[in-house]
Amino acid sequence: MSHQVLRPGTILRLLGLFSFVVLLVRNAPAEEVSAAKPTARPYPTTETREPCAEYTPLRRPFFGDTHVHTARSQDASTQDTRTSPAEAYRFAQGSPLGIQPFDSEGRALRTVQLARPLDFAVVTDHANQIGEVHICRTPGAAGHDSLVCRLYRNFPRVAFFLMNARYSLWQTRWGFCGENNEICLAAAGIVWREHQEAAEEAYDRSARCGFTSFVGYEWTAAVEGAGHLHRNVIFRNERVPELPISVMETGPMAIHLWRRLDAECRDAIPGCEALTIPHNSNWSKGSAFTSAVELGAEITKEEAAIRARYDRLVEIMQHKGESECALVPGVTDEGCGFEKAPNPHDKRFGSGGQTPEAINFARDALERGIALAPGLGTNPLKFGLIGSTDTHLGTPGLVMERGFQGHGGAGKPGSEGLEPGFKDLTSLNPGGLAVLWAEENSRDALFEAMLRKEAYATSGTRPTLRFFGGWDYPPDACERRDRVRLGYAKGVPMGGDLPARTRQDGAPTFLVAATRDPHPNGSDLQRIEIVKGWVEAGQRREIVLTVAGGPNDADVDLSTCERRGAGKTDLCTVWSDPDFDPDQRAFYYARLLENPSCRWTRWACVDAGVDCADPATVPAEFEACCTGELPPTIQERAWSSPIWYEPEEH
Repeated sequence: MSHQVLRPGTILRLLGLFSFVVLLVRNAPAEEVSAAKPTARPYPTTETREPCAEYTPLRRPFFGDTHVHTARSQDASTQDTRTSPAEAYRFAQGSPLGIQPFDSEGRALRTVQLARPLDFAVVTDHANQIGEVHICRTPGAAGHDSLVCRLYRNFPRVAFFLMNARYSLWQTRWGFCGENNEICLAAAGIVWREHQEAAEEAYDRSARCGFTSFVGYEWTAAVEGAGHLHRNVIFRNERVPELPISVMETGPMAIHLWRRLDAECRDAIPGCEALTIPHNSNWSKGSAFTSAVELGAEITKEEAAIRARYDRLVEIMQHKGESECALVPGVTDEGCGFEKAPNPHDKRFGSGGQTPEAINFARDALERGIALAPGLGTNPLKFGLIGSTDTHLGTPGLVMERGFQGHGGAGKPGSEGLEPGFKDLTSLNPGGLAVLWAEENSRDALFEAMLRKEAYATSGTRPTLRFFGGWDYPPDACERRDRVRLGYAKGVPMGGDLPARTRQDGAPTFLVAATRDPHPNGSDLQRIEIVKGWVEAGQRREIVLTVAGGPNDADVDLSTCERRGAGKTDLCTVWSDPDFDPDQRAFYYARLLENPSCRWTRWACVDAGVDCADPATVPAEFEACCTGELPPTIQERAWSSPIWYEPEEH
């Protein structure tokens, strides 16, 4: 955990931000802050709990992390992560956490803590191998003294590759799992109950509603040559299947996961409901958004409806890279070059990384979805957007650029002592956050937000982003105190479908508004862009338009990481599509960009005292600070879920 001495200018800036927050609260319409508790919620209530004392009918943003691994995941445990699910939830609520490496007495040599607690989190340990890991770590358990378990305990990095190879390439369990795998499945049940108990302990069921946890796990599929097909599975409440459904039970194609969730959750347990969130499509080698039935094929009617029902959200920002869009030949959107990983220059990554291809990214999938919809009868790729960390240290929400300690998993094990230099692969990043617009901080309210896709992703900071689409928002909507009420009354929020209108009604209008993150970690806002995708004469098209703000003179002093130049504390506009064609299917989403700030790698260089003009200050482990290989700055950003337009049948 890093400590920073505040300069006088920084103190003045903090005071200014404090005044800004006070002003926001003072001037915000009462309807946007809170209201009396209603007698009934406008969504199904499936759990027993006190109603939240703070209830906002027009919804407010809740910040969280839906992708968290602890010591119960095989890959995290073999890099010496010792965090339990319960400890991960406590960390999410603001408690400090010791992380590897550990000394001979088991004391952590590093400590991390969030500057701001999260509102919600989900521990999503890998379902495959949780029983085997438990057996290998439990003396006296059947199989504890097997060869692979001895390797696991004494040569964990060897075991990492050996165990993963067996499960991903051959998809067979070890002999010690017993007949029909009953020994390993029983052990998996022990760990699964631990996850449920940890989530229940962390969940604030009181009227304070201070923190929400969900029961979840990761279904981890990878086919040789197909890359990552991983999905996080999140349950609405405490009613969940007896065991997490892993790739060992389903095989690598997601259609079988969804069918098992239907059979073992929706159709078998009253009140059981789940959704699935694909992640790291940037590493999927063309498989994340194509058929979930047959590898390499296109999506068919067989899977379209069930896919659209379960894949409600896609994680487009996390530790192992951003998955919005690819900067490939013909693409002029500079935003598509943001945090692509792994990069070929990062030689420590072994293979040197993959070349980005458009098919692996969310924007291409959204375009293919509207192109496929007429033939399939439904849009199978109609998903919302979120971010998360994919931490393998059990540290949900650890996204600060300065002092970033790594997340593991794809990065450094961190088990052989504190190495000097960068704490993770330099092409990776601290990850993002998931933001849900909901009435209150409860499982039902947040899960409903996920279902209706009223969600957005951030690259780690916490700006607020609203996006509404309708047909007749007035030009002065941004100046009106009731603009949020107007947004809902005259249209739909992010994640929705534009209301049907006749062909004579003209172009749709969009109300988009953003407010900067008031924390020092955030920067002033630079601009809001709207990304439009559509199909014209059978061809998929896209355009990116700046609708509020724009380029400015803001930059960063790279010797100190001090930000220079002003931006906006808030942006708002009403925009109408000048090229709207009522016969063309389309989607629109908003992308918010902050002013530049130092990337985590640059912060590491500055905090190490590196001065590239003085070779004496550049030790070998920080040579990359001065080679030009590493981007020195980052433009933190947020992406709204899309709003879709469907032509009226005629």
